[in-house]
Amino acid sequence: MPPLDIDPRALGQRISEARKARGKTQEEVAEFLGYSRPTYIAIEKGERPAKPEEIVKLASFLGRKVNELVRPGEPVTDLQPHLRAVADRMKAADQDGLNAAIDQLQALAEDSRELERIIGAPLRLSYPLEIALNPKIDPTEQAEVASEQERKRLGLGDQPVIYLRSILEWEVGLRIFYTDHLPSNIAGMYAYSAELGACILINRKHPPERRRVSMLHEYGHFLLSTDRYKPGIDYLTIPGRKPANERFAEAFALSFLMPAASVRQKFQDIVATTGDFQVADLCRMKHFYYVSLEAMTLRIERLGLIPKGMWEYLKEAEFAPRKAEAMLGLPAPPINDSIVPERYRYLAVHAYERGEIGDGDLAHYLRCDVVTAREIVAGILTSREVESSGEERTLKLEFPFSLLSESR
Repeated sequence: MPPLDIDPRALGQRISEARKARGKTQEEVAEFLGYSRPTYIAIEKGERPAKPEEIVKLASFLGRKVNELVRPGEPVTDLQPHLRAVADRMKAADQDGLNAAIDQLQALAEDSRELERIIGAPLRLSYPLEIALNPKIDPTEQAEVASEQERKRLGLGDQPVIYLRSILEWEVGLRIFYTDHLPSNIAGMYAYSAELGACILINRKHPPERRRVSMLHEYGHFLLSTDRYKPGIDYLTIPGRKPANERFAEAFALSFLMPAASVRQKFQDIVATTGDFQVADLCRMKHFYYVSLEAMTLRIERLGLIPKGMWEYLKEAEFAPRKAEAMLGLPAPPINDSIVPERYRYLAVHAYERGEIGDGDLAHYLRCDVVTAREIVAGILTSREVESSGEERTLKLEFPFSLLSESR
């Protein structure tokens, strides 16, 4: 195998990070290679360039792909260690799953940056100003104001936001990934890197309505001056009295998804029309705002529109919102279960179309097999249009084609 053109120091950093993520000691890796510990340490420090065959063996032993270790550029080193410190303090029952999720966030974040480097399209960041919690003001009230300001900043008005993940990615610059590794009692995690910005990992095993709340909960932490640069891992529920930052993040998520003015108006319209507000109306509102029954009920309780305790009553009655939505004929909302977000997929497909990456790399970036990756490419690069005659036709989209060019 020919020698590789890569900075030994950067390669050593990547090997070191991969070793720590795998939970291996320097002695264990040195023993695997059949080298003395000082010889292996010299590889990690970049003092001794690793040979191609050594890189292949290390990648296999450390659970990484070769191209992950040898990719150009400096490695991102500040997501995993800090998140691991948080995870160690949590003493979660499924520590292995939690660590696997942290590894996945690191890998996805680096792949995201690599795709941007290949295409030459860095993520546009449009972060809001940091918010300082005032101890003399209820954090839930501050969250209400913050959600109104953020919606206004993003030009969202007070109507439901259906494609939330895409808006937060394209308009704010958040990197939001999904995972199946997180334990079921954990909603998501957040970390900030100077190179990557804000990175969020959400539990894909949860229903889509829950994932939307989790995204905004993590974003709520990002808004706070105390939390923006501090990694965090969030449980679904926290026993006892919640600290101010958690109360803010929780209230921000619900306020953003269900703006007070909009909810009040819709509630009043229903009562004015029917003279009542029934469970069926609650289900329609839940569907309209694309939230869970619990979130919708607690929101209108907090706004004083229905008596307190209605959610507990519905829960004890074992009310089934999915069945109710089916009985009411409410259409299923769009669901995006992809591990990687929309912009990330577009970058991968664009790189593939330009010949910058092959089938194997495409499948790696999209976290699927080659056949599925090709289907994703076909889906993104084609558009079904209806002619004036009523006939359908399929158009192939050329990503590099300029719409500003006067020559046709």
